[in-house]
Amino acid sequence: MNRPLKIVYMGTPDFAVPPLISLHDHGYQILAVVTQPDRPKGRGRKLTPPPVKQAAMRLGDAVLQPETVRTDEFHQHMAKLSPDLYVVAAFGQILPQSLIDIPKRGSINIHASLLPRHRGAAPIQWAIIHGDKETGITTMMMDKGMDTGDILLMDKTPIGPTETAAELHDRLSRMGADTLLRTLQQMQAGTLRRTPQDPNKATYAPMLKKQDGEVDWQLPAEKIDRLIRGMTPWPGVFTFSDGMRLKIFRASVLDREVSVPPGTILECFPGELRVATGKGALAIKEIQGESGKRLPIDDFLCGCRLPDGTCLG
Repeated sequence: MNRPLKIVYMGTPDFAVPPLISLHDHGYQILAVVTQPDRPKGRGRKLTPPPVKQAAMRLGDAVLQPETVRTDEFHQHMAKLSPDLYVVAAFGQILPQSLIDIPKRGSINIHASLLPRHRGAAPIQWAIIHGDKETGITTMMMDKGMDTGDILLMDKTPIGPTETAAELHDRLSRMGADTLLRTLQQMQAGTLRRTPQDPNKATYAPMLKKQDGEVDWQLPAEKIDRLIRGMTPWPGVFTFSDGMRLKIFRASVLDREVSVPPGTILECFPGELRVATGKGALAIKEIQGESGKRLPIDDFLCGCRLPDGTCLG
């Protein structure tokens, strides 16, 4: 099969943009791009198109934005397009089996973890929070389950000791584009193999909620640091000082004995903020107050005094 594959691409956030661009760059025929509807965004709640729509419009693709893909109308439209393949990357809706079965060569999903580990909506964040040493990209054939389809290709990468979810997200997005291309090349060459997932090794990465970001200072410093990195930039990690909400963006672990209750601000040099935890201490590097902007800690402390002995939380 030497002709370019006819593809319907489904994706919504920034993560799904590089694979779409890569498909264009390598001559694949994009019949349509399916993405989520425009949503209100920002303080002004201005209706904003998702990143994939913006990219697709620049590329000249036809864009579809169904509120739900579970309608007869959408099903009939996909059947009329008669694609060879769906390529799905962080689309945001679960496809019913009847829709998955339409493409002649199936439906491929790009997932940002080493399946079956971290199935679900937030694999990048949970890989960091759980302290995984490596993660990666998996392409898989889709079925009606949540990230349960047969594995096609898998590429691994180490997680850096200070890497945030935002930084890892961008690396994996670029990796996803490369892994997808190799997957399609092997599919067309007839050399692509399918490997069933072992359900006994499955773990889950549910969608994060804002309340998940509140610091429990009873935890070891290492776990709190991973929480901060895993939840940056969203939903963000926060704590309180006398009712004032403080959002923490970066920190580092201090391997030192502490003899004060967890959450207590420790004595330190001017321009530093060190906090006792359940094991060791945490040095806060970047922080944001309720009405301010994200600042290095020394700049923040110039305008907001947090005395030694203050208990956070």
